[in-house]
Amino acid sequence: MDKNPILCYKNRFMNLPRRIPPVILLILLAACSPASPGSPSPSGIHPTRTDTPLPSATPSTVPSVTFTPTSSPTPTDTATITPSPEPSPVTLMLVGDIMLARTVGERILEEGPEVVFSGLQTILSGADILAGNLECAITDRGEPADKMYTFAAPPLSAQALGLAGFDLAVLGNNHANDFGLEGSAQTIELLREQGIEPLGFGLADAAAGPVILERNGLRIAFLSYVDVPVEFTGFDTRTWIATSTIPGIAWAKTADIQADVAAARAQAHVVIVFMHNGYEGNEMPVRFQRDVALAAINAGASAVIGTHPHVLQHVEIYHGALIAYSLGNFVFDDYAMPENRSAVLSLRVDESGMLSYDWFPAVIIDGLPHPATTEQAAEILRILAP
Repeated sequence: MDKNPILCYKNRFMNLPRRIPPVILLILLAACSPASPGSPSPSGIHPTRTDTPLPSATPSTVPSVTFTPTSSPTPTDTATITPSPEPSPVTLMLVGDIMLARTVGERILEEGPEVVFSGLQTILSGADILAGNLECAITDRGEPADKMYTFAAPPLSAQALGLAGFDLAVLGNNHANDFGLEGSAQTIELLREQGIEPLGFGLADAAAGPVILERNGLRIAFLSYVDVPVEFTGFDTRTWIATSTIPGIAWAKTADIQADVAAARAQAHVVIVFMHNGYEGNEMPVRFQRDVALAAINAGASAVIGTHPHVLQHVEIYHGALIAYSLGNFVFDDYAMPENRSAVLSLRVDESGMLSYDWFPAVIIDGLPHPATTEQAAEILRILAP
């Protein structure tokens, strides 16, 4: 359920419905493809606030990662093997809900896909890995689900994410399947064409992830879970939970989260967990948001990143790890304050976990993110403070 109780409608970018081609369904059943390499971070990016580096996450055993070379050099008197460099810190940039349909989609078609993130592109380009919650399907196929809000962005909007440098798009939410499996299949296909890895949608054994990306020799695993209330219209997002034969989302069950985080730690140096949960419009997190976040960190996660409330919520430092309960909106039309307050979270991690975090305060104007003024930034940082 989103803002303004109006009748849901089929996006104007939709074509006539048709049956799901087998080749499209195979996309959803396929394992995640290898991630594309990231771009180096440019210098000269100055955040609005730089926090004092926080203590490293509570140490826990990280299994050694052995990389087997594809071939060995022929031994000679002068032959040497250069050892792999030690992992070095990585900067993650994380944003909240990205909704590219309705008036945002119209602007993409009229002005080009670069219009969406141009206001903050200099900041976003400073990421080694850029990730956000995709709060819509990117499709001109399928039929709208029987729910209050269904969002279908035009296929061209995938290029907006690609041009901005996104590496990961979180689909673990209550909009990924707005236009059925045909729509979600096309979304995944379009994302991968842009070199963007989808996270949080698949068959039961892979719906949560992990997606593992490597930067600077550091392997980072990402997981995704959903726990949102039943809409007042009666739609229950739990009908989208993945099964062994039907792709879908992963529900936020504490035991599953802990097992998945532990398994991901066996494959990566760092684990980041996305949680799409909470109540829309709540400026404070509720108990079940905190319970699952603490469970994830106790199992070895270095950060938990929340979305769904559509407003910013404060952060918490727990055992040296970060809980950002809600990053609010990032690209979304038809909202006002406080929903139009936004921020980019810059999270620096290494083998020990979180090193530090910074904020880049932003505001949403006509659906698109822009840098906040000094006064706006002060209020945003006050809300986000631990």
